[in-house]
This record gives sequence, structure tokens and C-alpha cells, in this order.
Amino acid sequence: MCGIVGIVGKEPVAERLVDALRRLEYRGYDSAGVATIHDGVMERRRAEGKLVNLERKLGGEPLPGTTGIAHTRWATHGVPNETNAHPHFVEGVAVVHNGIIENFSELRDELVAEGAVFESQTDTEVVAHLLAKYTREGLGHRDAMLAMLNRVTGAYALVVMFQDDPDTILSARFGPPLAIGHGKGEMFLGSDAIALAPFTNQITYLVDGDCAIMTSKGVEIIDYAGKPVSRPKQISQAAAFLVDKGNHRHFMEKEIYEQPEIISHALGYYVDFATQTIKANGSTIDFATVSSLAISACGTAFLSGLVGKYWFERYARLPVEIDVASEFRYREMPLLPTQAALFISQSGETADTLASLRYCKENGLKIGAVVNVKESTIAREADTIYPILAGPEIGVASTKAFTCQLAVLAALSIKAGRQRGTIDAAQERELVHHLIEMPRVMSRVLNLIQPQIEALSRDLSKYKDVLYLGRGTSYPLALEGALKLKEISYIHAEGYAAGELKHGPIALIDENMPVIVIAPYDRFYEKTVSNMQEVAARGGKIIFITDEKGAAASKLPTMATIVLPDVDEVIAPMIFSLPIQLLAYHTAVFMGTDVDQPRNLAKSVTVE
Repeated sequence: MCGIVGIVGKEPVAERLVDALRRLEYRGYDSAGVATIHDGVMERRRAEGKLVNLERKLGGEPLPGTTGIAHTRWATHGVPNETNAHPHFVEGVAVVHNGIIENFSELRDELVAEGAVFESQTDTEVVAHLLAKYTREGLGHRDAMLAMLNRVTGAYALVVMFQDDPDTILSARFGPPLAIGHGKGEMFLGSDAIALAPFTNQITYLVDGDCAIMTSKGVEIIDYAGKPVSRPKQISQAAAFLVDKGNHRHFMEKEIYEQPEIISHALGYYVDFATQTIKANGSTIDFATVSSLAISACGTAFLSGLVGKYWFERYARLPVEIDVASEFRYREMPLLPTQAALFISQSGETADTLASLRYCKENGLKIGAVVNVKESTIAREADTIYPILAGPEIGVASTKAFTCQLAVLAALSIKAGRQRGTIDAAQERELVHHLIEMPRVMSRVLNLIQPQIEALSRDLSKYKDVLYLGRGTSYPLALEGALKLKEISYIHAEGYAAGELKHGPIALIDENMPVIVIAPYDRFYEKTVSNMQEVAARGGKIIFITDEKGAAASKLPTMATIVLPDVDEVIAPMIFSLPIQLLAYHTAVFMGTDVDQPRNLAKSVTVE
């Protein structure tokens, strides 16, 4: 994730900004930059690579000024170099940005037609050009900011300075986090409260749809229509943690809500947003020459691989063999050098997965590692690394790592389809377009369903057993939902393919058995609804997780119906992951369990 820091102060800020960025280095980045205003002039220093390179530049060319913004960038649009590094300048406007502007191509074409000249490949620069355009047209800074916010779509945190207003920083949030820090005669903002810990412990967290106007005297928060809104000030404990929980009760909750931003950065590595295609990224696996694919992993990573199996077989027509690593390594599966293998692991150190990798390597297979830690053993021993770029995941129960694994597997399956000729260029663009929309949709869903799920979880916490049902890619989600619930709430839960209901599990159905049915309105919907009818006929309490079309098509009575937006099948698994994560989380909270460190579990399983 990118990092953002801003200060409206009473003493020089450049060095303080860089120090604050250093506290965000754990988020990952590939370039950095800082801008300040001094004596009516706005200047910046930018550098590719680590903060030491930026510090070296500042040592030779210091930046005076008591107002400034700074940024560490993880490349999405455009390669990681100094030109694409933030802040971006256009006609006295400076912008830094986390996230993705989905409609940047359309906006860029519009602005170029009006005479705008772009210096970078980034989506962020369209924001600076829009702001410059609106100020030329006579809008004040606040109105220009609101006009821009009502033009851009996506998931973003935006921070803006105007050269002719050196005591003000404007910001907006829709997805990625932003926190305002309150000081004495100075104010701060950051993408994580830990960045602000040296300056203040008084924090106000912005919520989606907030626009903040920050001066040295305080902050005013408005919505995108310009109406004032109130957000509480609270005391942060960020200094006590390597990674701060922010305004969340647990790391797991924070990591659930980080997913829109995290996914946007993961997609930036794999997707060319301008052409809406999948990048090659130096992969040594040519799926066109592969006869079949073997996938192996453990736990939640295995379930992401199970979803990946559906995608590879559907989009690339590539046969996939998948098994949990503890079984894969011992069943002596016959392998051929024409096959390839993918191994999925959050830590990259999972013992059984590593042993399975070595078995495949001994048999001459090309090896791909889908990992969160690029320096891990699994990554080092693979031929190709497919990083999921989820950042540190503190909660033992995986959330953001799971959806990042899914996003990477979706991108790889689309790439495989193009290489194998099973999808054409137009189909690739359509599928990638849906991937690009995903962070925005995730932000919307998290805001939409949280109150309902929190209320539902109070009821669910009273039961001892729960069943999850799903078909197609919703079947692995049923397994994942059950796994999450049992991991952190200790409620016994099982996931089944909905078609298996009559082959045993239906015997358990009665009025004391909640059945959570995951059913987007896809080609499996009618069959899944038939299974719901079987549950309803036996008095089972149905919790129906569906989309708008699915909710409209079903008339069955339910304990609750959680309605998500209609989305394409290729992103449905990521979107439908959110309610099952929140359901497990809030149920565990009501039961008073240790959510972040559930009993008997470890984050990385490095022994058999």
C-alpha cells in the first residue's frame, strides 16, 4: 500500500514528513516524494526506490516550508520511476493519491482534447489537471475539490495542496484510510495513525465520502455535496504498536476494511489499466505450452486455489489438479514435465506446501509461487513469483491475503486464457474491466452490509452448529465461511457443495440449524435455490447471501437476506468473501473470543 503524510505546521516540515513516511515503510513502496510551499512557491523532491534516495536528494537540495505533503508509492498506473512518483504538480496544484481512479482513461482523453499535457503515466495526474481546470474556470479551492470528487470514480485517498493557499491541505477518502491528527497550532494527516504518532495522539478518522479542509487552526469535514459532517476525535495508541489498529477494535477488522485499497495495489502489479490487459511481469510459465496445472496449498490458501481451479478451467480450458499440500505430497501423484504447478502460501514458509513444491520440482515441473513474502523459502525455490502484495497481515484468520490471492489467480487465469487462445482481446478487456471495478465495489459493500451483519451476528452467536452451502466458485466460499467461523468463534461449522445436501447433511436440518447459502444470480442460481427450498421445508433457518437480482428472484422465507450489488462472475468470489468475513468477525466479537489470536492457531505453520 502507498503511504501518505501531510502537515500544516509552524516549523519546517520536510524532514518530519520523511520521518513519518519511514513509519509507513512496512506497507511497501517503490518510489517516494515530498512537496512543500515556501514564500508562495511550491517545490518538490522525488526519487525512485527507497526513502534513503529521497533523503539524499533533500540533503543536496533542501525544501523549506511549514506546509507539505509526502508519499510513498506502490506502482499501479505506470512504471516505478521518478516521473511517475508523487506528488504530481499541475499549475500550482499538488496531489498525492492512494488507490485507483477507475475512469482515468476517459478523463484523460477529455482533458487532452481540451489541451492538457500529461507528464506521467499515472491515473493520479488527472486529478491535478481537473483541479487546475476548475480553478481556471473560477471555482474556489473547496468548490474545485468537490467538483473533482464528483467526476472521479474508484477507491481512493486524495490529498491536495494549492500553491496560493499555503495554510491549507485538502483531502478526501473513498476506500483507502485517512486519519487527521490534531496538534497545537499545527495539524497532520496520514494514511495510518502510526505515521502521526510522533506528532500527536489525538486522531480523527475520515469515513468514505468525507472531504477534509485542514488548516493550522483545525479541520472542517464536509461531504461531497459540501454539507458539514461531524467525526469524533479519539486517542490513538499507535505508538505502542508496530502496525496500528487505527479506529478498529481488532487487526482482523482493520484488515477486512483494508481490502479495497490492498486489492487496488495488487491489481496494479498485474493489470495495465490503460489498455485493460494483463501484464506479463516476467513470468517464466507459458500457459500455452502447459498440458495441465497442479495447485497445492493449505487452509484458506487451498480454498483460494479451489476458486482458481474454476477460473483456469473456464477461461483457459486448462485442466487443474488440486489438493491440500499435506495430501498432495504423500499420494505420489504422477507428474509430467509438460505440467506446471502453483503453490499458494501467505507466509511462503508453510511446511507441507514447501514439501509439495520440492516434489514437483524433482519431477521437472515449472513452479509458480503465489506468496505474500517475496523473500520466503517457497518464493526462493520457485521459478516464478506471483506476489499477492497484501502487506503485513496480523490477524491469524486470513482475510486480505485470501482476497489478494483470489485477485492474483483471476489475473493469471485471464492471462492463461489469452496465451491459450481460449479468450480473445475483447474478452480480456471486458474481464479486466471488471477487475478494475472491484476496489470500488468492495468499498461500497463494506459500507452497505456492516450494520445488518453486526445485528445478525448477535443472533448467530447463540447457535452451536452452522452449515454453509454454495455452488461453483461459491462452494469454496462456503468452505471458507465455515472455516472462518470455526477459527475465531469456535462454533462448529461445515461447508458443502449445495448439490451434496441430499447426500447426508440434510439429516442435520432442523429449527436449530442456521444454513448460510451463498448464491449470486449466476448460472448455478436456480439449482441453489432448489436446495434452499429443501432446507426451508425442514424448518432450517436460512441466511441468504445473494445479489440484487438473486434477492428479487427468491420468495423463500429467510432468517436474513444479505443483498450485495450485481457483479460479474469473475469478481463475485472476492465480493462475496466480504460478508462471510464480517459474519465470522462480529459473531466472534459477540462471543468474546480472542479474534486476532484464536486458541491453538498460528499465523504460519512451519512444521508438519
